[in-house]
Amino acid sequence: MRAEPPGTGSRRGSVLAFDFGTRRIGVAMGEWETGTAHALETIAAEANDARFGRIAELIAEWRPAELVVGLPLTLEGEEHELTRRCRRFANQLHGRYGLPVRLVDERLTSVEAERRLAEAGVRGERRRALTDRLAAQEILQDYFEHHATTRSH
Repeated sequence: MRAEPPGTGSRRGSVLAFDFGTRRIGVAMGEWETGTAHALETIAAEANDARFGRIAELIAEWRPAELVVGLPLTLEGEEHELTRRCRRFANQLHGRYGLPVRLVDERLTSVEAERRLAEAGVRGERRRALTDRLAAQEILQDYFEHHATTRSH
């Protein structure tokens, strides 16, 4: 898979975004027309068959024009083990579904999601269940905002 550079391809339709993790994958969706991202769900499965089965259902339901995957980097912008696994996940998405996949810097999105949940008073298991999908929402919202100049109206 070749991740397409931002600013290329279609800027219409829906977009699914993923906050990849080894235990959970947060999912968000948004529309280019509105430039707004919404948290959808957390896929809490470690087995690839279960993960990709649910992703296939989401793709069939939302019919996205493109996919966005948050790329985990260190605060200094360096890659690490999870970065490699995330790139592999993005390659698999592209290979399985044939959609353009954008890799975007996800630094601090989980921190922001945790902050929002703490401010809302969400604690414990409920907080863990929501963090990944809110991080995916942050990833997608950042993607829309950084590429707004190419968005169709």
